[in-house]
Amino acid sequence: MTSTQDLIGSLAANLTPVRRLRPPLLRAGGWLLLAAIILVLLSIVQGVRPDLMSRLREPGFAINTFAAMLTGALAAIAAFVVSVPGRSRLWLALPLPVLALWISSVGAQCLTHWVTLDAGGLSWGETVRCLATLVLTSLPLSLAMLIMLRHMAVLPSTSVTLMSSLAVAAITAATLPLFHAFDATVLILLWNFGTAGLIVGLGGLASWRLASQS
Repeated sequence: MTSTQDLIGSLAANLTPVRRLRPPLLRAGGWLLLAAIILVLLSIVQGVRPDLMSRLREPGFAINTFAAMLTGALAAIAAFVVSVPGRSRLWLALPLPVLALWISSVGAQCLTHWVTLDAGGLSWGETVRCLATLVLTSLPLSLAMLIMLRHMAVLPSTSVTLMSSLAVAAITAATLPLFHAFDATVLILLWNFGTAGLIVGLGGLASWRLASQS
């Protein structure tokens, strides 16, 4: 019979070193660098909208764009920090003040400009290009976030999922108006948080089934 010490020794001998994750702020910086690279590539391939500089001088457009970018950056930081065991859940409040500013800006623009929406002002070609920009921005950012947070396992996955979805949605919403006149902020939020809700729901269902079988 194998003694306890020999068993422990044999198990310890076969252990493989575990590579520690990089600090959460460094990983968040890497994700934001990817977002910046995507933005530069889109600028090269598509070119920014002709009236971008004049629009950036408009307070409403500038506040909406920069608030969305800052919301995305802070939400990404919060997602990576909270995914680490033992970190305070107060980090989840990091993007909330800027998020409130962004949402209020979006709401104000909806109230003041919804009556000026011209259905004939958008061509099918522009709509397709807008959709392509949305996919080319949100899809790689979502995949990168999923890969970088794949080790969070049984951590507060709902909070991390929602916060990472907010990061992707905000960066995508900030990117789209730089290239297209069509503002799809509400649709982007619904799409990303709808996907997040689906992931959380499926995760909860899987956890419930595992608990019921144990």
